[in-house]
Amino acid sequence: MYINKAILYGNLTRDPELKALPSGAKVVEFGMATNRVYKDKDGNNKEEAEFHNIVSFGRQAEVIAQYLKKGSPIFLEGRIRTRNWEAKDGTGKRYKTEIVIDRFQFGPRPAGGGVGSFTGKARPDVSAGGELKDSGEVIQYPEEDIKPEDIPF
Repeated sequence: MYINKAILYGNLTRDPELKALPSGAKVVEFGMATNRVYKDKDGNNKEEAEFHNIVSFGRQAEVIAQYLKKGSPIFLEGRIRTRNWEAKDGTGKRYKTEIVIDRFQFGPRPAGGGVGSFTGKARPDVSAGGELKDSGEVIQYPEEDIKPEDIPF
């Protein structure tokens, strides 16, 4: 068995472009940057960026196009694919290597903004272990001590 798996965490370098295939299926393409920090031979910290082409299909593509934009963090798993085609200007074959997403997670949002943040009036104080219901009352959850031996795996 062979394995083709890519796991990346980084930021979008451009806004996602949502398109429709002739079959009607949705496809989104965007760029992503990852970086690594290392020490050079003199002991100085160096940072190196890699840029990736990312593709996703179906409902996942629609969600990405709706909620992510340039600069948004994303964690993704996928497979590496290289496409090739003949250039229209007759200069030969063209190649594009990209990551096709299998699954993804949104990265952390900055405090005070972003999708899912509270945008109404000032939020009432809710103590830890409580959550505000739609009616305005607080649900109190019992405090629990979880012991490692209680975890079934």
